Amino acid sequence: MNTSRLLFTHALSPLHPGTGQGVGVIDLPIAREKATGIPYLPGSSVKGVLRDACRSHEKAKDHTFEVFGPDTDNAGDHAGTLHLSDQRLLLLPVRSFAGTFAWVTSPYILARFARDIAAVEKGGHPNLFANLEPSAVECLVDAGTALKAQGENVFLEDLDLKSRADERVSAWAAWIGDRLFPSDADWQGALKQRLCVVGDDVFAFLAETGTEVTARIKLQDDTKTVQEGALWYEESLPAETVLHGIAVASPVKKVELATEFIFTVVEYLTEAPQQFGGKASVGRGLCRMTIVPERN
Repeated sequence: MNTSRLLFTHALSPLHPGTGQGVGVIDLPIAREKATGIPYLPGSSVKGVLRDACRSHEKAKDHTFEVFGPDTDNAGDHAGTLHLSDQRLLLLPVRSFAGTFAWVTSPYILARFARDIAAVEKGGHPNLFANLEPSAVECLVDAGTALKAQGENVFLEDLDLKSRADERVSAWAAWIGDRLFPSDADWQGALKQRLCVVGDDVFAFLAETGTEVTARIKLQDDTKTVQEGALWYEESLPAETVLHGIAVASPVKKVELATEFIFTVVEYLTEAPQQFGGKASVGRGLCRMTIVPERN
């Protein structure tokens, strides 16, 4: 039996996986990979949220310490049996002149996603090593895309790109949609219409400039005016962002849990949306998680 599963995180509201300090004009930036600058959600945040959810879940609470490990005071007793990778960016929602928004990805993003698929699913992806190489001035889309405006052009934020239909984009949309929205044909269709593959450099630009930046203030209680020095800027991944990672079940000798049951616990915890990252009190970070079942 396979001991790993794909795990998706779909942001239902803006997501702020913070770094704790700002280095530029943004006071509270989001976490980014050191080498690539691509945003991500740390696996430690995911594990902490799921552990808290497990404590209060009727079907899972009796197995919290077995799945996630003992509390801090007894952390040396045994390791947890569930290991979670970082949730890495897969689809970035970007404002589009036509079709409202596009789910944007790139060859590099798909290549490392394909690498995770190969490690988890026996069959892999039908076009696992397909060479998608849009130029700097074009994007690859499904033939029935909703993103075209003024002929064959696609306008993403301030970028004017020439669209080119590619059946491999359709294959990716079908593969991802079947797992991300397993019982919702409407959202599977929406993904197919909005999936857009741009060049790696274009994606890096959008990942840097296409995030949501919000100005926040603090008011004085008595005058209801802005408190001196209490203006700051927060960065978030926009709603509809899709991230991916891997969940690994690794039972230890002191824990008598079957591998499949460990994933069943995760399924319990992903039945309802969970809150990740900061700013929970203002509605940030509400996410839907999907663990992909084993397939023959």
